[in-house]
Amino acid sequence: MQKLSLDALAREHLERAGTASSGRSATTVYGGHEHVLRQTVLALTAGTSLAEHENPGEATLVVLRGRVRLACGDTSWEGREGDLLAIPPARHSLDALEDAVVLLTVAKTG
Repeated sequence: MQKLSLDALAREHLERAGTASSGRSATTVYGGHEHVLRQTVLALTAGTSLAEHENPGEATLVVLRGRVRLACGDTSWEGREGDLLAIPPARHSLDALEDAVVLLTVAKTG
């Protein structure tokens, strides 16, 4: 069994995102290509976006720090610390409204 501190990872990756030219930092904390389930801690500095992209399978976001906006077409949802957002099964984007860290959980299809 492996134990991780999401709080420590959030702090670490937010610091890394702050110095990265992309304004982002991420690490997979569980799973990977050989697993159906994958969990990734993703830090984004304020104003940073993940451009519209395909949904890789069933997915959720838990906001660990800050505020984000998840958008799909003309619809968007705002999430703040402690919120869980279900990612729609369609192209979507993610914007950091302030420095933010999310836990992305994906159950890959196919």
